This record gives sequence, C-alpha cells and structure tokens, in this order.
Amino acid sequence: MTVHETSLDGTPASLADRAYLALRDRLTTLHIKPGEPIDDGRIARELEVGRTPVREALKRLEDDRLVVSYPRRGTFATIVDITDLAHINEIRVQLEPLAARAAATRANGSQRAEIQQLLSEFRTIDQLPSDPTDLMRLDITVHRTIYRAAGNPHLEDVLIRYHNLVTRIFCLFVERLPNVAGHINEHSAILQAIIDGDGDKAAELTLKHVTGFEVGVRAVI
Repeated sequence: MTVHETSLDGTPASLADRAYLALRDRLTTLHIKPGEPIDDGRIARELEVGRTPVREALKRLEDDRLVVSYPRRGTFATIVDITDLAHINEIRVQLEPLAARAAATRANGSQRAEIQQLLSEFRTIDQLPSDPTDLMRLDITVHRTIYRAAGNPHLEDVLIRYHNLVTRIFCLFVERLPNVAGHINEHSAILQAIIDGDGDKAAELTLKHVTGFEVGVRAVI
C-alpha cells in the first residue's frame, strides 16, 4: 500500500512523515494490536518506502507513547492501559473546550467552509458510517479539524497526542459501547457552534462530550 499524504500546509509530506501518518493511523485504530511487534522491514515494503523513513517514524511514535522500543528485542505497540483514561481526560477537559472556543473565534473562511462540509456528514445518525473503524476515523477527522482551526500549533500538537491515546481506548471498547453513533453525532452541535462563532456554546458542548465519553467507557469496563 502506497501512502499519499500532504502536510498541514498542503505541501507533499516527506517519506518519514508519510510513514509516521500511516503507522499512527494503524496504531490509533488498533489495526496494529497493543503489544504487537513492529517489523520495520515489512512496514517499509507495505508502504513502499525505505526502512530509514520507517525508523524515523517509529522514533516519533515512541515520543507519542504509541510504540515502545527495547534493546535487542525490537519495537512494539504500547499496551492500552485503561487506568490512563482518568489522566488523559484530566488534560482533555481543560484543553478540548479551549480549542473549540478558539476555533469559533479564530477559524478563517476556508476553515469554516471545511467545517461546514464536515457538518454535512452529520445530517442524521442513520447516515453515519456503520463500520466502527470508519466512525473512529470520522471522530479523528472532526477533532483534528477543530484543533487546526483553533490557530495554536502548540495546542494542536498536545491535543492530537492525547486524542490518539484516548482513541485507542475508544477502539478497545467500541464493540461494547451502546451508542457509539450517538456519541459521534454530538460533534454536529459543536461544529455548528463553531461555524456560528459561538465560543461559549462550543466550549460547553465540548466539555459535555469529553466527560460523557469517560462516563460511557467506565460503564462498560
């Protein structure tokens, strides 16, 4: 599988960036299982890149706490530890509403158009993807669009890192959660508030969304 990705400014991504994005997606959605060894040679062949870009990508993913390397043993996907949920959400309840509020006031015209286009995918719950992985990818797309529209690259980097980790927890329990589509569909009101420029409402809805996720997961543990 060849990876075709661009950087956030629209320029072609480097081979290491492309390998990083592809591996991050697989790790986040648990297509690479927690604890699974990562063969850089096999990954390089699948992505049609060299082993050096894959190794560079793995170093970045280790910083993201998505992989861990052991001397003489190799590199493995990190274990998903449910006890991390409270620590992650302690950060997210502060920063996710901040990003939503900032997006409502700072998003430029093209970003608002992008958000409007994204909102069209939330017309009804029945129109959402039925495949759990597709739902997760839609969730990822929405959150990253909001982070980018917030106009603070440092905030964006931090939130992407923690959203990656919480998405792994989400994927671990997605088959047991009773109303995943309803949870994903909560984004529609958040996106509309951002388009309307209502920062207070966007922040309030986002806080409810983040805390509701933790409550939902704990109910099925």
